Amino acid sequence: MKILLTGANGYIGMRLLPQLIQMGHQVVCAVRDAKRLSVDAETLAQIEVVEVDFLAEPLQGKIPKDIDVAYYLIHSMASSITDFDEKEALSAQNFNEYMSQTRVKQVIYLSGIVNNEELSKHLSSLKRVQEILYHGPFNLTVLRAGIIVGSGSAS
Repeated sequence: MKILLTGANGYIGMRLLPQLIQMGHQVVCAVRDAKRLSVDAETLAQIEVVEVDFLAEPLQGKIPKDIDVAYYLIHSMASSITDFDEKEALSAQNFNEYMSQTRVKQVIYLSGIVNNEELSKHLSSLKRVQEILYHGPFNLTVLRAGIIVGSGSAS
């Protein structure tokens, strides 16, 4: 299976990538800057890397058309960004546009636990991204997680 991994530089992406490779999948890592992808030479030889800024206007042909499944792990956790919610919404809209250029059938989105009526700005943003992704040309699976704490985690 050919899998697009967004957020490959992130805490979850860096842990998911070796698992996908070990399972025998072809993995395409979508990153803003290929030089910042923190993988060893052996891993780099087993993946395809494409530079895509999901905050910028979508371009034709940046992502391979033969993607089967995509992981949407794009989050703006940096506390210095005050308009992170607008950036997350724009990223999701642009992701949908990119996916309309592929044959992707399934997208997996890592969200937060958004089961209250009154949500923090961060959780409201995750819920909004989910609503945007539901309008994409694919089936969407939403995984809900609490705060993910670990060595190197933004949380």
